[in-house]
Amino acid sequence: MNKHVVFLIKCKKRAKFHVNRYFNSISKMAASLGRIVRAPCRVFLVLQGVNQIQKTREVLRVPFVAPFLRHFFYSSKLSSSGEVGDRVVESLEALSRYKDTPWEYLESEEYIERYGSKPVWSDYRRNHKGGIPPQKTRKTCIRGDKICGNPCPICRDPNIIIHYQNVNLLQQFVSPYTGLVYDPTRTGVCIKQQKLLNKAIETARDHGLISFQLPFVDYSTEDYSNVHGAVGHTPAPPTCTSGEPWYSWYGNIEPNEKELARVKKIYKAYLK
Repeated sequence: MNKHVVFLIKCKKRAKFHVNRYFNSISKMAASLGRIVRAPCRVFLVLQGVNQIQKTREVLRVPFVAPFLRHFFYSSKLSSSGEVGDRVVESLEALSRYKDTPWEYLESEEYIERYGSKPVWSDYRRNHKGGIPPQKTRKTCIRGDKICGNPCPICRDPNIIIHYQNVNLLQQFVSPYTGLVYDPTRTGVCIKQQKLLNKAIETARDHGLISFQLPFVDYSTEDYSNVHGAVGHTPAPPTCTSGEPWYSWYGNIEPNEKELARVKKIYKAYLK
C-alpha cells in the first residue's frame, strides 16, 4: 500500500513539472513572437522618418539653412511642406540679393517698413536678469546652427550685413557729436559683431567714406625753429678765456709722477 502511494506522489510531481515546463515554453515563445512582431514596426518607423527627411530635402534643395530660418520649420501656421519651402526660398533669395550690395537693403521698402527713420538698435531692449544690466554684452548670438533668444540688432536681421561700404548702417553706430563709436551696452550689439563693426568703421574712415575730425593742435613756431638755445651753438662761459676748453678735462692733463708710479706698482701684474 505504501509503495502505491509513493508511486502516485512521484507521478503527480512529474506531471506538475512537465506542465510547468510546457507553460514556460509557451510564454517564451509568445515573448519571442512579440519581439519578432515589434521589429518590423521599428524598421517601418525608421524608414518612414528617412523618407520624410528625403522629401524635406527635395522640397528645400538648399545646401545650408541659416539658424535664423529655423522658425519656419517649427511654425504652427504652416501646414504643408510646400509653404515651408517657399518661405525658405524667399529668404535665401533675399540673402543672395543683399549679399554683394548690403547697402541697398537700407533703401528698400522692407527696411523702411520695419525700422522707419530710426537706427536699427533704437527699439532693441537687452534681456538680462535683475534690474542692473551687465557691463558687457554676450559674446555671440549664433553658435553653429543654434541662435539664442533675443539676438542683438545685427544678428536678428539676416539682411543687415556689416561692410565698410555700407555707410548708412555704420553711421548709425557713430555719435554725430563726438565722432566716437557707441558703446555696445547702449546699442546691445554682441561682442563678435561689435569687433566687426569697429573694423568696418576704421576701414571706411581710411577710405574717406566716413568723415571724422582730427584733434586740434596749437602750432608754436618756437618749438620747430633752430634759433632756440637748445638746438643752436652753445655760448662760451663768462669765466672761460679764448682758447681754453669748456671743461678742464677736455684739454691735456699732465698726471702726477708719484701717483702714476704708485698705480703702476699696484697693477703691475695686470699691465702689459
